[in-house]
Amino acid sequence: MAQAVQLTGAFLILIAYALAQAAVLAPRGRLFLVLNLAGALVLAGSAYAEQQWGFFVLEAAWALVSAAGLVHRPSAPATT
Repeated sequence: MAQAVQLTGAFLILIAYALAQAAVLAPRGRLFLVLNLAGALVLAGSAYAEQQWGFFVLEAAWALVSAAGLVHRPSAPATT
């Protein structure tokens, strides 16, 4: 079960990155940031549960950066 949770989180982040590289999503767009935030929270939760502190710090920081990007995001069209 833990592997499925980790894979889900990783895929969310990787999908956002791949779509940004393909110019489908803007790197500061809402959907990109939401996918990154969701993936990072899933992975941070998994790392916390398994007491993997280095991984937890990395993913918690990733989640904070994504959340800050959502909060401080300039007004943009809803499609990005």
